[in-house]
Amino acid sequence: MDSVVHFEVPFDDAERATTFYREAFGWKLDSMPDFAYTMVTTTATDERGRPSEPGGINGGMLKRGQITSPVITINVEDIDDALARVEKLGGQVAIGRQPVGEMGFSAYVRDTEGNLIGLWQNA
Repeated sequence: MDSVVHFEVPFDDAERATTFYREAFGWKLDSMPDFAYTMVTTTATDERGRPSEPGGINGGMLKRGQITSPVITINVEDIDDALARVEKLGGQVAIGRQPVGEMGFSAYVRDTEGNLIGLWQNA
């Protein structure tokens, strides 16, 4: 079973958005300028940065663009196989496979209802 492992929230104003989530929910936000991304920690993590609480999910924030609303991200074993399954079942690839540094690969699909869903494969 593939599980939800990440979320992303788009913003128009990085400072305003990070201040809001930090103050409203106590989230830890770490800017990654090289990736134009902000890592979001919502739960305790282990030494590798993975959630250490059962069901805990951390995420990220990015400038609104192709991603216009919050997105959940699903961990998959093989992103290319997952993209093929999505298309076979009537979904569409919105943003194809792309490397994310040395960490892994991401892609975005639209399900049969038009929702944008992220996919993640560890390197």
